[in-house]
Amino acid sequence: MDNRAKRLIDSRPTAWHGILQGSKQLEDHSELFAKFTVIPSIDLKNGEVVRLLRGAMDKATVYGSDPAAVARGFESQGAEIVHVVDLDGAIAGEPKNLAAIRAIRSAVRCELDVSGGLRTMDSIRKVIDAGATRVSIGSAAFLNPALLNAACAALPGKIFGSLDARDGKLAIKGWVETSALTIAEAARRFREAGVAAAIVTDISRDGTEAGINLETIRATARDIGLPMIASGGVATLSDIAKLKTLFAEGVVGVITGRALYEGRFTVAEAIAAAR
Repeated sequence: MDNRAKRLIDSRPTAWHGILQGSKQLEDHSELFAKFTVIPSIDLKNGEVVRLLRGAMDKATVYGSDPAAVARGFESQGAEIVHVVDLDGAIAGEPKNLAAIRAIRSAVRCELDVSGGLRTMDSIRKVIDAGATRVSIGSAAFLNPALLNAACAALPGKIFGSLDARDGKLAIKGWVETSALTIAEAARRFREAGVAAAIVTDISRDGTEAGINLETIRATARDIGLPMIASGGVATLSDIAKLKTLFAEGVVGVITGRALYEGRFTVAEAIAAAR
């Protein structure tokens, strides 16, 4: 660990130390946790940019046919990482929007976190080859724990775990099925494997712009015991500012989508609100 990274860790509130120690990849990738990060999302369906309502594939609003242009716009406003979701891949169980991911990679230099259908090492390799710098694993982490362990070992510090919650239950396979695992059990699996962070999505609020539930997010971050990226329901700059106050409690960032596409605020405005 370099001196600057060590100073960043040592300067954080005491609550951070226990959380960060839960990540096996901390020492080599501590820069990821240096500040609260706004992460714009690009959801892909049939190569187009869409947003779903509460995860329903039949309730997709199309926002454009050029994902690369959308990513370029996000980066120009200061985005350091873009979250890309292959919705078709999540249902099919393998990547289906690789051409769009390649186009996004060609258009931007920022990091790309890609999720959706990553249930084998071959699928993970395909999205890395297409341009992903990080990958998020959800369903596969619970259906095939050995894959999660192998991915974290092969790509230290580059794996995020996805926890998608609906009514307190863990949703998998593109949110169309429910796992028997509890959120706490899933989080423990992530900690043991060594994921860099957990993306936690409140499906009931995803795509609704209903606003965040700050106390639920605070409690979830405490229970998970990993750096947490919140997702679902962000509606205003106030939501961003509120989430930023939880940084010392383990909430390291937020993913936002529909509010950006509907013009509620820009990426630049969100980043400013998070400072």
